[in-house]
Amino acid sequence: MKVTNKKANLEYALEKGRVEAGLVLSGGEAKAIRTGHADISNAFAKIIGGEVFLINANIPVQGALKYDAKRTRKLLLHKKEIIYLTTKLKQQNLLLVPMALYTKGHFIKAELALGKGKRKFEKRADIKKRDIERDLAQNFKLR
Repeated sequence: MKVTNKKANLEYALEKGRVEAGLVLSGGEAKAIRTGHADISNAFAKIIGGEVFLINANIPVQGALKYDAKRTRKLLLHKKEIIYLTTKLKQQNLLLVPMALYTKGHFIKAELALGKGKRKFEKRADIKKRDIERDLAQNFKLR
C-alpha cells in the first residue's frame, strides 16, 4: 500500500533528489499504514540533534485508548545521508517534505524530498498553468 502526500506539489517547489528512510513504528501503526489509514498532508521532517524525525503525521490506530495519532516518529537514515541533508537544508534554506509512505517487503519506508515553500502567487500561477495545459490537451483530443 502507498500513502502519498497530494498537497506537496502544490505547497512546495520540490528538488529532484529523493531520499528513502525507514520508520520506527508500533505494531498498530504499521497495520494502519499497510491498510492505507494514514495522512501525511500536513507532515514534515526535521533534523534534531543529528537524528531525523517525522512530525505531525496522522497515523490513527484502531482500538487504542490513550494514543496520540500525531506523535513524533523517528526516521532511520545513514549518517552520510543525514549530513548531506543537513548541509542542503542550511545552505539553500529548504525543508524536508514527506512525499509518501509505502511498504517494501515487510518494511515501511518514507520517501522524503527537499523543497522550498511556495508563496501564494506561485501557487496560483501553477494552477493556472495546469488548467491551460488540460484545456489544450482536450482541444487536441477532440480534433
